[in-house]
Amino acid sequence: MPTVSQKQSSNPGLNLTLFSIPQSFLLQVGTASILLLLIAQKATGKALEALGEQSEELFRGDRLPILNFPEDQQQNQS
Repeated sequence: MPTVSQKQSSNPGLNLTLFSIPQSFLLQVGTASILLLLIAQKATGKALEALGEQSEELFRGDRLPILNFPEDQQQNQS
């Protein structure tokens, strides 16, 4: 049986028809994107928490105007 010699490339990575992308570059891009996603997740969580707190303040009623209701005597006269 003849032995099959395998040609190993000196630069492993993603080989496309016109160019090749080294594995180190793919690793760097993947790591950076995951770190950016984690930072965005933390910022989004804080923004949603602040939005929730502001909506609670709005519906609490501390800043709502005081309405002048007619007195009981004025209601009985009519």
